[in-house]
Amino acid sequence: MDRVIDVNFKVKWQSPVFVRIGNGMRERIGGPDAALAALLHRWPSSSRSEYALAKRRCVDAVARHGNPELARSAFVEAAVSAKVLA
Repeated sequence: MDRVIDVNFKVKWQSPVFVRIGNGMRERIGGPDAALAALLHRWPSSSRSEYALAKRRCVDAVARHGNPELARSAFVEAAVSAKVLA
């Protein structure tokens, strides 16, 4: 039996987070879906505990199991740890 996961990619944070990854331009991250994409595809280091927590919280928020603002807080901590917070 296949299991369907209910997700919401339109979840937005009350205020965006701005990051600058590598030599890229300052980027606006407005919700857990965009944060998850940045974490999975462009993040400079996936070995830190802050990265793992942010990824888990963002997945939970998109999958409607977690609080989006907790995901934002974890993402900010990961950005500070990775030195990409703009």
